[in-house]
Amino acid sequence: MVNPYGKPSLSTGYGVPPLYFNLSHSGEVALLGTAVGAEIGIDVELIRPDVIKEGIAERFFAAAEVADLQALPEKLQADAFFHCWTRKEAYIKGRGIGLSLPLDRFEVTLRPDEPARLRRVMDLPEEPEAWSMHTIIPTPGYAGALAVRSIVSQPSCWNWAPPARQQNDMIS
Repeated sequence: MVNPYGKPSLSTGYGVPPLYFNLSHSGEVALLGTAVGAEIGIDVELIRPDVIKEGIAERFFAAAEVADLQALPEKLQADAFFHCWTRKEAYIKGRGIGLSLPLDRFEVTLRPDEPARLRRVMDLPEEPEAWSMHTIIPTPGYAGALAVRSIVSQPSCWNWAPPARQQNDMIS
């Protein structure tokens, strides 16, 4: 089945809650999130330090997030930007509505001393209490986030790496 915005989920039709899933990839990393009976969103991004100079936060983030980001020491800003970005992406992907919800209409935490959390959603004051948000760092140099419409204190995570590529010893 798909929601009105095209986000798929799997339903058994036998009284079992649907299986929700979401996928994200960046660089050499991919993340897959699944949840039974709860909407889920996941995002991963390769951290690129030069992104701070592009003004993306000022164009797309909520004013409070921009202020939090600019208050940080410069050496922490790139990581904080990508934690904010992946949390925002995970939330809108979890909601399954894409960018029909502008990124400046809700706020997430981004400071290194704060846990991942949905702080505020304009026009939906109860929304932050319905969602769990978690930081995912799949490998150094990447930022990731998981958002689930359920209270999840500690998600289960697995790491899979493909088998090493075999070298071809044949001489042509």
